[in-house]
Amino acid sequence: MASKNVVFWKEAINDEMDSILFNNTWVLVDLPQGLKPIGCKWVFKRKNNPIGGSPTFKARLVAKGFRQNKGLYYFDTYAPVARMTSIRVLMALASIHKLHVHQMDVKTTFLNGDLEEEVYMEQPEGFVLLGNEHKVCKLIKSLYGLKQALKQWHEKFD
Repeated sequence: MASKNVVFWKEAINDEMDSILFNNTWVLVDLPQGLKPIGCKWVFKRKNNPIGGSPTFKARLVAKGFRQNKGLYYFDTYAPVARMTSIRVLMALASIHKLHVHQMDVKTTFLNGDLEEEVYMEQPEGFVLLGNEHKVCKLIKSLYGLKQALKQWHEKFD
């Protein structure tokens, strides 16, 4: 059973990389003198289906944003949050006016936020391009784990 799961994890990793490459999240460049790239890591999550179906395997490439220095890699950060009372009011209005409520999940949320700062990241493990081993990823779009990821996504969404 374990070897069968390896196939699912590889598929999850490839799906994540396809999304990252499709969104033009980074370009490979030489690291500018005096800068140090932040690292990245793979985060894996297995979600069991509550009605007994087969589980889903999620792989996420996460930047090690805890290594970012304020003023160098980011300038501002915030996370917009909805109050529970606001959500209750919206649900009540939907009920009163007999509206359909639809919940959605954006699979690649943070990959849509454009970065204003120059952030350099090491190439992800397992995806270092041959002949470009010394190059780093200059992030064009935000990734999970970056301090400014929520802010950048919110500005794009707004």
